[in-house]
Amino acid sequence: MFSALANIFKVPELRQKITFTLIMFAVFRLGTHIPVPGVDPTAIEELFNNGSLFGLLDLFSGGAFSKFSIFAMSITPYINAAIIIQLLNVVIPTLEQWSKEGEEGHKKTTKVTRYLTVALAFLQAVGMSVGLKAAIINPNIVSILIVSITLTAGTVFLMWIGEQITAQGVGNGISLIIFAGIVAALPKSIGTIYNYIQAGTVSYFNVLVFGLVALAMVVFVIYIDQGFRRIPISYAKRVVGQRTYGGHSSYIPLKVDQAGVIPIIFASSVLMFPVTIAQFVTIPWVKTIAGYFAWGTPLQTSVYALLIIFFTYFYTAVTVKISDMADNLKKYGGFIPGIRPGEPTAEYLDHVVTRITFAGAFFLAFIAVLPNLVASLSHIEGVYFGGTALLIVVGVALNTMKQIESMVVMRHYQGFMK
Repeated sequence: MFSALANIFKVPELRQKITFTLIMFAVFRLGTHIPVPGVDPTAIEELFNNGSLFGLLDLFSGGAFSKFSIFAMSITPYINAAIIIQLLNVVIPTLEQWSKEGEEGHKKTTKVTRYLTVALAFLQAVGMSVGLKAAIINPNIVSILIVSITLTAGTVFLMWIGEQITAQGVGNGISLIIFAGIVAALPKSIGTIYNYIQAGTVSYFNVLVFGLVALAMVVFVIYIDQGFRRIPISYAKRVVGQRTYGGHSSYIPLKVDQAGVIPIIFASSVLMFPVTIAQFVTIPWVKTIAGYFAWGTPLQTSVYALLIIFFTYFYTAVTVKISDMADNLKKYGGFIPGIRPGEPTAEYLDHVVTRITFAGAFFLAFIAVLPNLVASLSHIEGVYFGGTALLIVVGVALNTMKQIESMVVMRHYQGFMK
């Protein structure tokens, strides 16, 4: 195993890519410690309660939000912009056309995503600055504008770092930035557990239960993330001139977890909205509603799971284009054995996708809700071990490892994935 890992550094190109990626990680971590001018960090820390939306944002930013650094918003506006553009592909013909133009269309879509990222980042920065006005030392219009521009510039710089990692490093740069932010919180979580043990709040048995469940969740996520339903495809023989084409078999890999982490993000955003609003208002009935949706309550957990299932079906229906798959099969002479091409093929694929999406939706809901049960069983509070973070870390790690594996094997070295 160690010799296989050593093969990674025998490939000069791969060694340079990994080094560049690590340097970009160092720049990212350095930026999380550069504070936004004119803001009182101690006032920000008072807003962080266990299970709040602020804690989730702080996790994705690698602790930059709790310090209110220049990277406080992390890369979240870019992710939101990319999701919006992807959803708009269904309703805007121009965007749909660009998605079919290959590399040139991808460049156009990326350009629009960048502009939308800047707009969303500025709006989010203004909202954050106004909402956290109590933390600004001199809360006037100029100070709010300076803070907003600084936060927007930090997000744009992170977007640039992510694109540079994708182009010159290894893996998807945007995903790796989020990955680095989540992993950076691990030492703090371990320190929190250690403090609990020292204070006698939890026992070693509780820590063992927590560790075993966490390990089982990681294995379960990897197993489901690699799960595919293979639809067999056969191609009819075609004679063109003196050459014969087709006559071979293949398959369509339909992923069980097709939606990924997006449904959990959508559901979390919807449920965190009343809780976040309640932190900035003093209206009694708003506080009452927010109390029902506090993190970990039975109502919040039930609605959370139902929203995840709903958004899983919604996002899968938007992104998986069954009719295009059936048309492409018919166009290139492919067919599913026992199923007629055209409309019957589309109906069959829709039936299969609906069934595996059912399994994927319940998997996401289970992973998202399980940390609440683990916290109640192990009595370890204040350690964020959520489904969102777990899915991101495992997914990004697997995709990056696959890319490294392909580069190692391409250079005729033994890979490290079996």
